[in-house]
Amino acid sequence: MAKIKAIIFDWGGVLIDDPTPGLVSFCSRNLGIPSEDFETAHKLHLPEFQMGLIPEVEFWKRVCKDLKIALPSSNSLWGEAFRYVYSPKEEMFELATYLKNIGYKTAFLSNAEEPAMKYFYELGYEMFDVLTFSCSVGTRKPERRIYEVTVNELNVKYSEAIFIDDRIDYIEGARNVGMNTVLFENPSEIKRNLKSYSILIN
Repeated sequence: MAKIKAIIFDWGGVLIDDPTPGLVSFCSRNLGIPSEDFETAHKLHLPEFQMGLIPEVEFWKRVCKDLKIALPSSNSLWGEAFRYVYSPKEEMFELATYLKNIGYKTAFLSNAEEPAMKYFYELGYEMFDVLTFSCSVGTRKPERRIYEVTVNELNVKYSEAIFIDDRIDYIEGARNVGMNTVLFENPSEIKRNLKSYSILIN
């Protein structure tokens, strides 16, 4: 087994609580429609939004056209919703900081829309050496290229990196490029799994 040099963290579901249910609820309330209707419509256009292929204004034009409703009055309803539901898992951010401080390279890899990315930068996190947002690189998990971009930026071999995510399909995408993976269940389990790679955790 290659010596581990880098640990890569997913955002939603690993570093923070999964924002998706809250986003759907917030946006559907704002638009005055059932959450089921919004969820169906937004899923059709979310991939292009997450890959930065369309801006937020175009995302809402498409969603609202499908739903036959008026556009939201907010300049960034997605940004407002994301800020409202944002709930960090402090123990995971502390783990990332600890790993960086003891010499491991750390990275952040997320399927994230531009308003979410902007909020991340506003928060001023400093525990990651590499940041990969799907909206910035034009690809998203589980597509092969987003993992390649992150590992290349870290300047390590795939076998020297561990990717942590809460979704099986995203984990499988990382495995397909040769990365080690850990499926997120809770912080204690993550620490136990990292120890199995000879990573010393307090």
